[in-house]
Amino acid sequence: MTVVLDTSALVWAFEGDRALGNRAARSIEQAVIDGVAHISAISFWELALKIRKGKFGLAMSITDWRARVLRFGIHEVPVDGTIGIAANELQDFHDDPGDRLIVATAIRLGASLATSDARLLAWKGPVTCIDARV
Repeated sequence: MTVVLDTSALVWAFEGDRALGNRAARSIEQAVIDGVAHISAISFWELALKIRKGKFGLAMSITDWRARVLRFGIHEVPVDGTIGIAANELQDFHDDPGDRLIVATAIRLGASLATSDARLLAWKGPVTCIDARV
């Protein structure tokens, strides 16, 4: 199963946060093994922004942390025009641009989305969500 991790799921998975549920951890691990685990490039922007604002910290630079994530086997998906347009066209979806781009990435890849965001989990759009808390 192809999986796109949202920003929180990525952090939980790579920082060993116990908030990541066992079932979600197994799904992510299997996707990495199968070579079908992905992250939107926008997630690294979101993390860098949180770090700059002092809302989040890492034991290493965000550049080094990103390289570690990519070496582990998560594939970074660039935000291109197709994803940008698809993000804008999501129906009955909130206005957060990061969430829109992450969801559009999952839809484009035909992937499930690992997330703990209640708004994403409740959305009735064309993406299957994996509750990252379970």
